[in-house]
Amino acid sequence: MIIDPTPVAEKRATFKKALSSGKLLQFPGAYNPLVALLVQQLGFDGIYVSGGVMANSLGLPDVGLTTLSEVTQMAGNTAKVTALPTVMDVDTGFGETMNTFRTIQEIEYAGLSGCHIEDQVLIKRCGHLDNKTLVAPAEMVNKVRAASKAKSDQNFVIIARTDAAGVEGIDAAIERAKKYVDAGADMIFPEAMRDEKDFETFRKAVDVPLLANMTEFGKSKLLTKVQLENLGLNMVIYPVTTQRLALGAVERGLRSLQEHGSQEQVLNEMQTRSRLYEVVNYEQYNELDQSVFNFKLSEEQ
Repeated sequence: MIIDPTPVAEKRATFKKALSSGKLLQFPGAYNPLVALLVQQLGFDGIYVSGGVMANSLGLPDVGLTTLSEVTQMAGNTAKVTALPTVMDVDTGFGETMNTFRTIQEIEYAGLSGCHIEDQVLIKRCGHLDNKTLVAPAEMVNKVRAASKAKSDQNFVIIARTDAAGVEGIDAAIERAKKYVDAGADMIFPEAMRDEKDFETFRKAVDVPLLANMTEFGKSKLLTKVQLENLGLNMVIYPVTTQRLALGAVERGLRSLQEHGSQEQVLNEMQTRSRLYEVVNYEQYNELDQSVFNFKLSEEQ
């Protein structure tokens, strides 16, 4: 309740060990702590907090406008409510090498189990858009090296993301990835892989855990858990899935409200009050205060 009692060190150790289990770890994106609770209750392996989702939640595009303090608070609030490991997006590290060092220390202190940092130039953009600009490999190497040195828990996972496949070609992306591993990256995130062949090529060339991004409406073919596992991938994120589902439903509901003047037509699309209370463990709070859960809900509620 309130803050999950699972020690952060235990979450990190479990995550680090699971990356070498041969099982594909599924990390759906959570756009707030409530969604993280639902992800945990449905039996997924971990929680992902997307930089794009955090920016969108503030009404901003995903171009690097969020600040370290904003994302640390949002991701930290998500990490603390669940027993699952939480991995977040730190974009380009919120500055240069020294800023990256601070970023890792701040988010590690906030309870995250890992993060990924990318090799784009600010102003950055979504990895599935065209015309991205990359920093020189040496600059990213310095950031990865700083990130590795900054962590106090060796089970905190540093994930180096490279956007080079769509800019310089997959061979160049692999060469960058190898340099990032040498600099201390625990895992590689090859962004915007097109299909199974791209993942297979990367898997053969890089011998650390690999992360797949299965985002909708992007450049990557949406592969199943079984397909990714057979390709030797270690982890998959679904970064914006829950936010897109929610916003689609919200827009439909608002249009119905506008048209009909009542929510009656969309009640069957809503999570009920009773289900919401199950997700947030409302009844358990009565152990602290007998006045909290002293009511009954009908099945319709």
